[in-house]
Amino acid sequence: MVTTIIGKNYNQVYKEIKKNKDIWNLFSRFEEYDPIKLDEHQRFTFAFSRNVDILRPSVSEYLLSQGFHFNYPDEKSWALLLTHDIDDIYVRNRHLFLSLLYFPKNGDLKGMYNLIKGRLNKRYSPYNNFKKIISVEQQYNATSTFYFLSSPDDIFGYKYSLEEIQDTLGFIIDQNCEIGFHTGYYHYDDVEKIKKEKAHMEKLIGGPLIGVRNHVLRFQTPQSWEILANAGFRYDSTYGYIDMIGFRNGMCHPFIPYNLNTKQPIDILEMPLNIQDWTISYIMKNNPQQAWTLIKQLLDTVKKNQGVLNILWHNWTFSFPTSVGNIFEKEWTKLYQKILAYAHENNAWITNCKDFYNYYQKHDFVTHS
Repeated sequence: MVTTIIGKNYNQVYKEIKKNKDIWNLFSRFEEYDPIKLDEHQRFTFAFSRNVDILRPSVSEYLLSQGFHFNYPDEKSWALLLTHDIDDIYVRNRHLFLSLLYFPKNGDLKGMYNLIKGRLNKRYSPYNNFKKIISVEQQYNATSTFYFLSSPDDIFGYKYSLEEIQDTLGFIIDQNCEIGFHTGYYHYDDVEKIKKEKAHMEKLIGGPLIGVRNHVLRFQTPQSWEILANAGFRYDSTYGYIDMIGFRNGMCHPFIPYNLNTKQPIDILEMPLNIQDWTISYIMKNNPQQAWTLIKQLLDTVKKNQGVLNILWHNWTFSFPTSVGNIFEKEWTKLYQKILAYAHENNAWITNCKDFYNYYQKHDFVTHS
């Protein structure tokens, strides 16, 4: 007998995981409920975690061993979710200064001209590169999610207003990509403020927003899930570490979070973040070649476990040599293409979070026999 598991029927998953105390504690993130230490942005990081086997999806492996199966459309065997956090559209002063050091050193007068042109006219900003990103993805019949900031006020300085980029939002939607909600830094935990900004963004794009990711991955377990669910979001894509790639709660599959305080499921689907460009490059100190070794390991692991890999490449990573002051060389764009090509060649469904959520709701994604 095959049982479909969706929504409230996720209790069958909980019941199975609870049979193994270690697996349950990892899945529920028991250690995050009363953290001894948080970083300067109030985040629980990998550095504070006891889960040293972060590159292994232990909970997903356990579920597979207990007869659970994960299904995808068009006979695909696993999935790759493409996401982009749009933290900047206009080049910040620090990025500008570092980039201007690069151009004379390398004799790139055209690049310097384009950077200055973008500074004088925001329309030509190197970070306004959505057509480039989407064209790369379309080569693999893929679509992605773009999380736009809900507020221009930020700890790192003024960002952008949504009214300034309304045409860009429309273009992205016309390409069958998803517009997602990126909570403001100062009120990621303010449900009423989030509701207000969500309604404002929905009015601008002319439709509902179902997905969210908190800016700079600010997250508190389980409060953030409850806040985002109460704000009306159907899925979240925040749950990953800022300082490490991998599987934060041992899952390489989207899951329904469980609140240990209320002893109840939380009405939101979590699509955990597994790989971020900033994390694997700047924080973990990998060059593109070293990064590919780690990324391929995760791709193969997820494929083996019928899983879902969620990756984040910021729009500024595609804008070398202006990419965060040329931190991200052009090889990082090539690495993104390499990830897509590998997934395409290995029978992955390459899609955005909204399309995955809709499939999850309407089809037999999780089954048990």
